[in-house]
Amino acid sequence: MRRERLIYLPLGGAGEIGMNAYVYGYGKPGEERLIVVDLGVSFPDMDTTPGVDLILPDIGWLEERRHLIDAVFITHAHEDHVGAIGHFWDRLRVPIFARKFTGAIARMKLDEHGAPPSALNIVGAWPETVTAGPFVVGFLPVSHSIPESAGLVIDSAAGRVIHSGDFKIDLDPVVGEAFDRALWEEVARPGVKALVCDSTNVFSLHPGRSESTLGPAIEELLKECTGMVVATTFASNVARLKTIALAAEKAGRSVCLLGRAMKRMVDTATETGLLTGFPRTVTPEDAALLPRQNLLLLVTGSQGERRAASAQLAQGSYLGLKLKEGDTFLFSSKTIPGNERGVIRIMNMLSELGVDVVDDHDGKYHVSGHANRPDLEFMHEVVRPQVLIPMHGEHRHLREHVKLAKARGLAGIVATDGMMVDLSGNAPKIAEYVDAGRRYLDGSVMIGAMDGVVRDRIRMALNGHVTVTVIIDENDDPLGDPWCETMGLPETGRSRAALVEVLEADLGQFIGRADARTLRDEERLDKEIKRIVRQTAQNEIGRKPEVTVVVSRLA
Repeated sequence: MRRERLIYLPLGGAGEIGMNAYVYGYGKPGEERLIVVDLGVSFPDMDTTPGVDLILPDIGWLEERRHLIDAVFITHAHEDHVGAIGHFWDRLRVPIFARKFTGAIARMKLDEHGAPPSALNIVGAWPETVTAGPFVVGFLPVSHSIPESAGLVIDSAAGRVIHSGDFKIDLDPVVGEAFDRALWEEVARPGVKALVCDSTNVFSLHPGRSESTLGPAIEELLKECTGMVVATTFASNVARLKTIALAAEKAGRSVCLLGRAMKRMVDTATETGLLTGFPRTVTPEDAALLPRQNLLLLVTGSQGERRAASAQLAQGSYLGLKLKEGDTFLFSSKTIPGNERGVIRIMNMLSELGVDVVDDHDGKYHVSGHANRPDLEFMHEVVRPQVLIPMHGEHRHLREHVKLAKARGLAGIVATDGMMVDLSGNAPKIAEYVDAGRRYLDGSVMIGAMDGVVRDRIRMALNGHVTVTVIIDENDDPLGDPWCETMGLPETGRSRAALVEVLEADLGQFIGRADARTLRDEERLDKEIKRIVRQTAQNEIGRKPEVTVVVSRLA
């Protein structure tokens, strides 16, 4: 007789940072009732995913088991945790649970995709709980870089699991709830089978700093600046926005918010009662009339996003506001790995305008929203789980987190996307592997990472493209010579003749010599034309382009 088991299955966010999606299940193998924790996105880059709008987890495994899913729980409102909720609503159609602020952000995303109001349920903090199939789940407040973040207490007949969510140990977070050690100890007291824990900053050896420590340094910087000041940070970091805005107010500067995401976050945090005491802001029109030394712009685009307010300002102007020599631009944020080139590009554009750029290389103007290594050790000590399962990190983060746990006498297991962990009994084990790929939102269409669309796009970007057109008459004779059109290739090559003419000449010789059998064989004709184009191009320009062959046959 098959016994019930408790399983943990990451479908995104384990072995990578971003695109978080985690599954817990309880029941007989293959028949487990399921809950999903977070449905997030990652963001593309021009090197590996050109033209893609969003990267989402592949939920095919979940979709096949939709009838077994009892709920989706969202830990907080960062895009890598909530960004896919609207895209996947129609495919899953299961109840969604979130706290008030997170729910307000999720509601906007669900509305964009036509989900009914009943899809979303707002839940209070622990000790309030939700019963979802065999699970009883509660939201456990944590401090993070966005308000109202939460870990999850997940109870089942197999024991208690704590899913940390993204967290830091901050006793004075400016906005939102402080880390409450007594509360966490209370929840952990009955015993915790597994702590599924954030691993992002496991390599940072110093204790994390509180958000409240930044105010004096930012205020001092603003008082020293003589021109206009522009500051950028993550739009979701409402506490940082308040820290900067209050520092501006103390320095005698009016605050203007630029960027839809930033205004939406401030408005939502205010409407849900989380943000109080935020200085009165001025409109861009009013800001343009103020003395430059009395103005601070809070803008989107801390990661070098090309369409954000910071990029627009670096290119000249945004909503009538312009940067000038003597102004200051503050990056109060950490550059996410992979975004360095975009950020540096904007910094250089600002420098060309004569703007002084201040970043966070010395740690004065930014603190992380994730627990550093000493804080992770502190969390291990508070929760004292039977086993640690690291998540939210690249493979090196997960492995290092397990090593850290084992050094302190705590069992641990590395589980990356697609690895199902059986938490039943006293020792966790990998039960099976499932497909856990990714999907791309490409314009308005969802495509698979293995569909070849992006691969072909990269190939064309790297190698250029040639279209060859051949017309064959009703007697299987060529009608004139083939002609070529090129994209992304030099006009001339080693022979100093036009590349198109050289290609057409070589193709013309082949077509002229080809027998009727070859001309009738579509597959062979396509193969030979592609071979000749690539060989000729290699000789002329040292590159083998992608080739499309169009054969038109006259009836």
